[in-house]
Amino acid sequence: MQIWAGFMTALVAISLWGGAAHVFSESVLVASPSGVWAFVSSNSGLLVRATLTTAQNAALGFVWGNIAAVIMAGLVTMQPRAERVVSASALVIFCLPLVATGPILRVISGPGSAPQIALAGLAVYYTTYLALLVGLRAMPRSWSDLMSVYGRGSFMTLITVRARASLPYLFAGLQIAAPAAFLGAMIGEFTGAERGLGVLTLRAMRGLDVDATWSLALISATVAVLAYALVGRIGERLVGYAPVIILSPPKPPTRRNIWPGIAEMVAAALFLLLLWQVAMDVFQLNRFFAKRPGDVVRYLAADADARLTLWVALKETMAATIPGFLSGLLLGAGLAVAVILFPKATRVVLPVAVALRSIPIITTAPLIVLALGRGATGTITVVAVMIFFPTFVACLQGLRQAPQQIIDVFHTYGAGPVRVLGAAQIPAMMPALFASAKMAVPAAILAVTTTEWLATGKGIGVLMALTSTTSNYNMLWSCIVAITLVAVVMYAAVLWAERMVLAIYASEQLT
Repeated sequence: MQIWAGFMTALVAISLWGGAAHVFSESVLVASPSGVWAFVSSNSGLLVRATLTTAQNAALGFVWGNIAAVIMAGLVTMQPRAERVVSASALVIFCLPLVATGPILRVISGPGSAPQIALAGLAVYYTTYLALLVGLRAMPRSWSDLMSVYGRGSFMTLITVRARASLPYLFAGLQIAAPAAFLGAMIGEFTGAERGLGVLTLRAMRGLDVDATWSLALISATVAVLAYALVGRIGERLVGYAPVIILSPPKPPTRRNIWPGIAEMVAAALFLLLLWQVAMDVFQLNRFFAKRPGDVVRYLAADADARLTLWVALKETMAATIPGFLSGLLLGAGLAVAVILFPKATRVVLPVAVALRSIPIITTAPLIVLALGRGATGTITVVAVMIFFPTFVACLQGLRQAPQQIIDVFHTYGAGPVRVLGAAQIPAMMPALFASAKMAVPAAILAVTTTEWLATGKGIGVLMALTSTTSNYNMLWSCIVAITLVAVVMYAAVLWAERMVLAIYASEQLT
């Protein structure tokens, strides 16, 4: 029955696709199914080799990025005071615009697969880190008390108790990371690689080859969907237990001393500046393209026109970033709620969500902007599409973490699905929602800068692209610093809202 339903769904999708191709036959928006089939069949050998190359780089980046995420989450769990420095460093590195970091990595490493693997790893470590950190903290207080009674320290508690409690969240993070790794590897191939799906996609777009562009997008989406499904199936086999009841009473309102927090933030900022300076000096990178913190400060202090140019570009970027960020969160959380209320919708929603997330943004952004215009609407739509998938997956996992015992109590008293959703499942979703919001901050920055670079021709994204091609590295690094500071401010706002809400609904998540 499921096979027959899947076949009918695919048939309807192909029919709708064919109809859309017929309607837009005079445009460059939609390729026909027959055109895609002709391209794939005539270039099958090339496409197989390119897919294997990209998949190999994505797999290596996926492994290394997630190893880094596990180490960071474990460190923060055992040493909570290190969270600000670790999280700030992870956020800043994750927020570095790929429009700028890709070419710099290519210059540093030269030809080869290092930039592809590095960008694949950078695309996954932060999302897994946040999801895993929520899971490591989703543990009843009685469990840690029992470990303390038996004289076990924080490390033994981590590997024997917290690790098991974190598995649902870990695999939710890995599912989000699987398509992201493939996307990161493809973006790495845009910077000057010799082989891979990214190289073929760039050639197809430059040649306005619609059939090739759609074929490569569909291949990328198919691989990503398979990777997502594989990680999900492994997670189902390994998790194997129901969520437990976490009785964490709301923390009473207290007047907090803000100065330790400010001191930690200042220390984190100084650490990142020192890391920037030391990394450039240790590797003896040429100051022509590898600017130091002092170079950026002197450049902006001395050039008023540069400051004005940067400010105007930054305002245009933020006008699309914030609405797209909020729209993507709302869409992702809303879809997760809809799937919980209507479980059969999962078979339709999940494949579409994974496909939309895995199709390279370098392909979708110009098409969306071409369809909706070069104004704010097109850019906001691209940002929302980029954000909603990790939000959807994380919120869906969070909704499913509501313990069955609590749901059974509501059912005993005749509560309907909406009442159960509002009183039990949505509160259980809150840690995942805020984790996805923190993931979405750098994703929104990536989406908007890439769209500006490729399609709209305005904003800080196109400014970085222009300064990169003209070797104006002072302005390029100034753009990187500015957009990173914006991401840090947005992240801090999310963190403030998270502490306010989780103090009521999930106080075990707060340190």
